[in-house]
Amino acid sequence: MKLFKSGNNFESVLKKYFSFKNETISLEPFSEFLESAKSADFTDIINFLRNNSQIAENFKKYIHNIFRDKTFNLSLTEANILSENAFVPELKKRILNKVLPPIVNEHTIWYTIDNLSFTPKKDLEFLQNLPENEIDELFRILGLSDLIIKPKVKKELLFSMNILSWRVTGSAMEVEVVRMAPQYRNFDNPFLALQNELEELAAEFEKNPELQLHSKDSRYKQIKIYIEQCLEFVNISFKNSSKYGISGKINQSLLKIRQQVQRIYETVQLLVIDEEKYILINSKQLIFNILSYKSHRNNISELINDSTRLISHLITNHTAETGAHYITSTRKEYMTMFYKASGGGIIVGALCVLKMLYGYVPGSDFSHAFLYSMNYAMGFVMIYLMGFTLATKQPAMTAATMTKVLSEEGNIKTDSKEFAHLVSKLFRSQFIAFVGNVLLSFPIALIIIYGLDVFFSQNLAVERSDKLLKDLDPFKSKAILHASIAGFYLFISGIISGNIGNNSVFYQIPERISKNLSIRRLFGKNFAKSLSKYYAKNWPGIVSNFWFGVFLGATAPVGLFLGLDLDIRHITFAAGNFALGLYGKDFTIDSYTFWISLFTVFLIGFFNFAVSFSLSMFLAFRSRKLNFGQVSEIYKGIFKYFLKNPLRFFIPLRSGLDKKTDDLMSNTIPTKSEDH
Repeated sequence: MKLFKSGNNFESVLKKYFSFKNETISLEPFSEFLESAKSADFTDIINFLRNNSQIAENFKKYIHNIFRDKTFNLSLTEANILSENAFVPELKKRILNKVLPPIVNEHTIWYTIDNLSFTPKKDLEFLQNLPENEIDELFRILGLSDLIIKPKVKKELLFSMNILSWRVTGSAMEVEVVRMAPQYRNFDNPFLALQNELEELAAEFEKNPELQLHSKDSRYKQIKIYIEQCLEFVNISFKNSSKYGISGKINQSLLKIRQQVQRIYETVQLLVIDEEKYILINSKQLIFNILSYKSHRNNISELINDSTRLISHLITNHTAETGAHYITSTRKEYMTMFYKASGGGIIVGALCVLKMLYGYVPGSDFSHAFLYSMNYAMGFVMIYLMGFTLATKQPAMTAATMTKVLSEEGNIKTDSKEFAHLVSKLFRSQFIAFVGNVLLSFPIALIIIYGLDVFFSQNLAVERSDKLLKDLDPFKSKAILHASIAGFYLFISGIISGNIGNNSVFYQIPERISKNLSIRRLFGKNFAKSLSKYYAKNWPGIVSNFWFGVFLGATAPVGLFLGLDLDIRHITFAAGNFALGLYGKDFTIDSYTFWISLFTVFLIGFFNFAVSFSLSMFLAFRSRKLNFGQVSEIYKGIFKYFLKNPLRFFIPLRSGLDKKTDDLMSNTIPTKSEDH
C-alpha cells in the first residue's frame, strides 16, 4: 500500500501492469491505479478501457483474481457495529485499533481493503461522486455488474444475516433488556421469529442456489415485519428508560441490537431483485456498503454521540424535575426563594469562617484538602436537608427544565413571548437567590469573626486579610478563572444528581428498601416505606451536594500539590470572604480595594452562573437533539421582551402571560409518580 499518490497517470499504470496477462495477487497494481484515478478525469479512464479491450480484459481478470475466495462476512457482521456491551471497553478498543490496527485474516475482503486504501472513507466519497453512468460502465467492464446474483456472494450474505440474528437474539433475551419492554412479554419474541425465518431462508438456498427474492415474496414480507418489530422493541425500550431508568450497559446493548437489526435489513434488501436493473444497482450497493461500514469502523465521535446521548437525556430529565422547583411564579414563591437563599447564606457565612480557621491547622496538603472538602460538603448537605438553597446550584437544574420545555413537540414553535416570560421568571428567581445568599453570608461571617475576636481577644482574620482581598481583585488574581472552575463543578454536581436519580430508578432502590425483609422485621413496614420515600426524594441531592463540596474543597490543595494556580471562587463564599478581609483590616482599606472587591463578588456570581448554565444547556440541548439554530428566534424574542419589560426580570410583576407559562411548565414537566 502506498501512502502517497503515484506520479504515474492511469494510462501508464494500466499499460505497465496489464498489457499482458497479470496473474499476480499483489495489491500494488490496484493501489497505484486507484491513486492515479483520483487525479484523472474518470471519463478518460472509461474511454481508455473501452478502446483497449485486451488491457481491460487483463485488468478484469486481475481484479477477479485478487478477490477470489475472499470472504466478506466480517465486513457485514463486525464493521461499524459495537463489539463490546459497555462504553469504556468499546472506547478503549477503538482507540487501540486507531493507533495499532488489529491483525486481520489475509483471506478476507477486510484485509484487502486495509491494504489497498489508507483512507477508505475518502475512496468511498470518490466513487460515490462519480457520474452514475460511468460507475455503471466500470462495473460492466470489470465483470462486477452481476455480482449480487453469484451463488458465493448470496451464500455470504445469508451467512452474515444468520450470524447477526444469532447474536441479536442472545442480546435481546437478556433479563435486563427484556425488562425494558414489558409490553412484549405477552407477544411472540420477534427476534426468535426473525432468526427462524433467516435459517429457513438459508436452508432453502442450500437446496436451490439460484434462489431469488422479490419484494412481493411472502418470506421477504415476513422478514421485513419481524425486523420492524425488533426495531420497535428497541424504540419502546428507549422510551421506557424514563420510567424504568437505564444503565450504561443496557444502553450499549440496545444500541448494539439496533445496529445489528438494521444491518440485517440493509443486507436482505440486497437480495431483493424485482427487475433486471436491480442486479447492477444492488451489486454496486454491496460494494458501497462494505466500504461505508469499513470507513466508520473505528469512529470514536460516533461512538461517544450514540452512547452518551440517551444517558445525558435521562440525567437532564431527572435534573429537570428538580429545576422546576427553582422557577418562581408568584410573589409568595419569590419571597420564599429569598428566605431559602437567606438560610443558605447564613450557613455559608459560617463555612467561610470555618475554612479560614482550618487554614491555620498545621498539616499536609492532603489533610487540608480533607478538612476543606468536609467543611464544604457537610455545609452543602445541611443546606439541602434544611430546605435552604445555594443560588448557583440552580442553573444546572433550570437549564435542563428550560430545554425540556422547548423540546416538547410544538413548543419550539410556540410564541417566543410566552417562553421569554418564562425566562424572566427564571432570571428573577436566580436574582433573588443571589441577593438572599449575599445579603446574609456577608453579615453572618462578620458577626462570627467579631464574636471570636471578643471571645479570644484576637482578630483571627488579620493574617488572611491580604490574601482574601487580593483574591477579590480580578487584575491581581485569577478570580474569573477560579469562578469558572466553580461553575464547572456546579455543572458536574447537576450531572451527579441526575445520574443518581436515574440509577435509583433503574436499580429500583426505593422499592428494594420498602420491601426489604430485614428492615421490615427490625423497624416495621411503616419505617421501611418512610425510608424508601426519603431515599427517593433526598439521596440524589445529598450525594451531589457532598461531591460538590469535595470538589470545591480539594481544588486549591490539589493545585498546590501539582504546582498549578488552581482554586475556586463562589459568589456566596466571596461575599463572606470580603467580610473577613474587611474585618482583618479593621475596615481601613482604600476605596479602590473596596469597590473592586464588591464588584468582583458579583462578577464571580456572573461567571458561576454563566459557565454552569451554558454547560447544562449544551448537555440538555444535545441530549434532546436540538440545535442552537432552532431557537435563535426565541433568543431574539427574549432580548426584545427584556427591552420592553426589564423590571419583570428582577421583580415578580403580574402579567397576562402568567397562566400560559404555568401551563407550559405543567404540561412538560412530569411529576415523580408519572415518571417513576
